[in-house]
Amino acid sequence: MIVIPQFSPIAFTIFGFGVHWYALAYIVSFIIGLFMFKWMARGWATKDTADDLLMYLVLGVILGGRLGYVIFYNLSYYLAHPLEILAIWQGGMAFHGGLIGVIIAVWLFCYNRRGVLHTPAGASIEPLQIFDTLSVIFPIGIFFGRIANFINMEVMGRPTDSTFGVVFYGAADQVARYPSPLFQAALEGALLFIIMFALWQFTRLRERTGALAGIFGMTYAVLRIIGEQFRAPDAHIGFIWGTSWLSMGMLLSAIMFIAGTAIFACAIKRN
Repeated sequence: MIVIPQFSPIAFTIFGFGVHWYALAYIVSFIIGLFMFKWMARGWATKDTADDLLMYLVLGVILGGRLGYVIFYNLSYYLAHPLEILAIWQGGMAFHGGLIGVIIAVWLFCYNRRGVLHTPAGASIEPLQIFDTLSVIFPIGIFFGRIANFINMEVMGRPTDSTFGVVFYGAADQVARYPSPLFQAALEGALLFIIMFALWQFTRLRERTGALAGIFGMTYAVLRIIGEQFRAPDAHIGFIWGTSWLSMGMLLSAIMFIAGTAIFACAIKRN
């Protein structure tokens, strides 16, 4: 097994205020994502358009991710401690909730700018066209978020006696576990980004509105389910079915796969 020191959840301090790794992961993700979006949507998105969309996305990711975690993973606890819902710096964000928040945010963004957003050819920009672009950018945020999970010793893997087992020296739990956040960073972050960027850059799928968004939903779901094989379920939830088979993350990902398949099929049929 690999023994490493226990990390501090605070990356650095500014004027006495601690900046947590979790917050830093989101900040870096949004900055990189903004530059990528401006480059990918340079044919129609002005600087002001991209900046305004970022504001919507920040709210969608944070509110959706936090409320998703509260509802999907620990509703009874937060009903008893409602003020702790605001303690985002302690961790506790759900990707599927964040995705729902982004869907709502993009729809509101397009609704509030209906008649204003146009392609160079004069066609109106649809929410699915923005999702197609964001589907290439999402894995960047997932990557940094999973690295922050590992530093915070969150959602760690199942116990193992293999050489991949990791023990944080000084932590209360001295059991060797799979470093599942790193596995997920590699699968849902790095690998998924390579797949989505290659499809956007080297195929004509981006010309079929909704195709890339659908592929993202299907591919993320598959990679997440693979990663869940090494990840320990939340202690207060456990496995939904069986002793080691169906976790909440797998269930939500299965639903996401079905939705992604439907979106992709509609995109191909529609075009």
